[in-house]
Amino acid sequence: MTLNELSALPQNEFTRALGAIFEHSPWIPERAWTARPFGSVQALHQAMVGVVQRASRDEQIALIVAHPELAGKEAAAGTLTSASTSEQRGAGLDQCSPDELKRLRSLNAAYRDHFGFPFVIAVKGRSRYQIMEAIEERLHNDEETELTTCLDEIGQIARFRLDAQFAG
Repeated sequence: MTLNELSALPQNEFTRALGAIFEHSPWIPERAWTARPFGSVQALHQAMVGVVQRASRDEQIALIVAHPELAGKEAAAGTLTSASTSEQRGAGLDQCSPDELKRLRSLNAAYRDHFGFPFVIAVKGRSRYQIMEAIEERLHNDEETELTTCLDEIGQIARFRLDAQFAG
């Protein structure tokens, strides 16, 4: 589908077409629909990130909470979205040794206990070692910094997913 075809869709079909861009959060493309037509992937991305920025704090936290923990229960159970599965596999999270998996899950738990939401990072281009280092570093941040950082990372994830959807 092209951006012109996407822009011509009714709101419900537009929302469905972009439903996987933001993890379990169709309200984002639903609200971005009003900014049509989109002349570029960048314009579409900016419209959707703008929706996130204008969302209430509760909606922003719900968006963060919609993301799975890296190499967490969902990955073990095989219940990740196809995009998350591919992204985590690309970072080598499916190849963790038992000790690495134990460390990563411990870091995830410490992060969730500290902030009340899961650690979110755009894993594309990062190794599992870089991801674990990032969790350790970000554990020292305050909650407001982490909320902003998570939303920025979610924006990057969305851009990677949009680029993949509209490649070629």
